[in-house]
Amino acid sequence: MGGLGRIATFVGLLLLGPVLLIRPALAGGCFPVAELPGRIVPVAWRSAALPEGATVKLTFLGHASFLIETPSGVSAVTDYNDYVRPPFPPRIATMNNAHDTHYTNRPDPRIEHVLRGWNPSGGWAEHDLVVEDLRVRNVPTAVHGRFGDQALSNSIFVFEVGDLCLAHLGHLHHRLTEEQLAELGRIDVLMAPIDGVYTMSQEEMLEVVEQIRPPLVVPMHYFGPTVLGRFLALAEARGFRIERRASPELLLARANLPAARTVLVLPGS
Repeated sequence: MGGLGRIATFVGLLLLGPVLLIRPALAGGCFPVAELPGRIVPVAWRSAALPEGATVKLTFLGHASFLIETPSGVSAVTDYNDYVRPPFPPRIATMNNAHDTHYTNRPDPRIEHVLRGWNPSGGWAEHDLVVEDLRVRNVPTAVHGRFGDQALSNSIFVFEVGDLCLAHLGHLHHRLTEEQLAELGRIDVLMAPIDGVYTMSQEEMLEVVEQIRPPLVVPMHYFGPTVLGRFLALAEARGFRIERRASPELLLARANLPAARTVLVLPGS
């Protein structure tokens, strides 16, 4: 990252910091959605789509888009856009920021819930949605070179299913504050951008990963095997175990999370 980029990040965080102290915090921490007050959540899975014991099916669609499917059949797609689309319209679409490969103004009209990581009217974007067995909430962050209301133009989206908690960092441009970490809570699976240029340097992204401390990291938002290879080498040097899968699909449950910190590479377009 160049000097100007670092200055923009520093200034943006200075402007953002006082706001973070007064923002009404969304409930952090990953816990079963059945424990949420005032919500009606089914106590048993209604679908046999996932094998017994699996909590979430995660499919890497490409770039920064993942398809998340729950045992009751609720589907969500991260960074839903005009270029990378799922094979069917999800019930929930999240768009972390308004970069053209991360959002669209023309979402499929069959999508029930479209959650934008920024507030087009200015101020905080705040989402805390429960659809059957899936809870989706956001933690706003800054983007380089955008100040005032536009400083909050990216969101980390958190997806909670049962006792499993996944987070998608979106177009994150800075280390997280203590307030943001508290809002995130415990994260089991982290989808992290590793391009090293358009978001953060790869070294800085690994610092963010170590702030969050998830057992499983899934790289996204990178351009070519050389970029990926450099990130994997840096991660391995920091003590991460490296694993590659031939399939873009991954079945997840707390019981099968790795004991050692792991970076898991899924193939995607």
